[in-house]
Amino acid sequence: MTWAYQSQIHILDRGRVMAECGPMRLLIFAAVGGVPQVRECVRAAKESFRYLERVALLYKLLKRPPQTIQGDMEDHLARRMIQAAMAVGDQDLTPMAAVAGAIADEVADFLTTRGMTRVVVSNGGDIAVRLKESEPVSVGVCPEEDKNRIFGRILLDCSQEDWGVATSGLGGRSLTRGIASAATVVAGDAATADAAATAIANSTFVEDEQVFQAPAEQMDPNTDIPGIPVTLRVGEISEETKLSGLCRGRRKAEGLIEKGVILGAYIAIKGRDTVVGSLGMVS
Repeated sequence: MTWAYQSQIHILDRGRVMAECGPMRLLIFAAVGGVPQVRECVRAAKESFRYLERVALLYKLLKRPPQTIQGDMEDHLARRMIQAAMAVGDQDLTPMAAVAGAIADEVADFLTTRGMTRVVVSNGGDIAVRLKESEPVSVGVCPEEDKNRIFGRILLDCSQEDWGVATSGLGGRSLTRGIASAATVVAGDAATADAAATAIANSTFVEDEQVFQAPAEQMDPNTDIPGIPVTLRVGEISEETKLSGLCRGRRKAEGLIEKGVILGAYIAIKGRDTVVGSLGMVS
């Protein structure tokens, strides 16, 4: 991967800042005592471009299975990605499965070290939240990754300071092996949520003549999972196939909850859905 992206920073309403660079689009909000800190958000946006550059420089390494990466990585962002992939534990999951969430985490932590008491960073829907104030943050949950219809909201409160929410599935920015319209995960950080959402969405695969797949490299020549089939589209599948996919996703999510990797998950497949674990969902 080469570094040839143009970067832009936009100041939006309600104290939010957008940072755009290549495939990355960050929405950044930070406040102290309820007062938005736009200048600090702009500084964080500039830092985010450096984070993306670091990923680009280490891309050949980070697209390998984490267990094959030798030695202790000096780069904190790379370590975060590797640790997230290792925590989830799937053999075909590389650190790149955690890249969007990891960058959101790095930006959120940068702002926290600068004294922010309320931080929300969304990297294309993979969200890092840092809370040192009592007011909760509400995150909308959509049953399909590329749609705006809200199923419900997750309330993240000060029961812990660090939160991560991420979604994977058909219609998203990344490739998926499963049939889930969306798999949304809540964890203690966005990198782990990102990797776990990828794994849960992957686990929903059900062999069916209406599930159309192709090798990952046909969709993306630079993919980190060459030779692995990914889902192109899902046709009119039966209710039995939907429920089978949801059951497989539930088992995967329950295993990650039991290991303490994630807190909960929401999984949707073509009008069917299920909630696993503790999500703090409200209508």
